[in-house]
Amino acid sequence: METTEARKKDTREKIALGGLIAKAGLRYEKRALLMGLLIDARQRIKGDEAERARLTEIGEKAFGRESD
Repeated sequence: METTEARKKDTREKIALGGLIAKAGLRYEKRALLMGLLIDARQRIKGDEAERARLTEIGEKAFGRESD
C-alpha cells in the first residue's frame, strides 16, 4: 500500500514540476535546453544566497501574477 501511495506522490510532484515549466513559458523548448537551464541554475545558487534570493523574488512575483 505504501508503495502505491509513494508512486502517487511522486507522480503528483512531477506533474507540478511540469506545470512550472509551462508557467515559465518554456513548454515548447527542447528538453536538453531545459536540463541545461536547470543545471546552470543549480550551480549558480550553490552557496550564493544573494542569487538564491534574487531568483526566489522573481518566482514569487510570477506566482503573484496568477490571479491576473
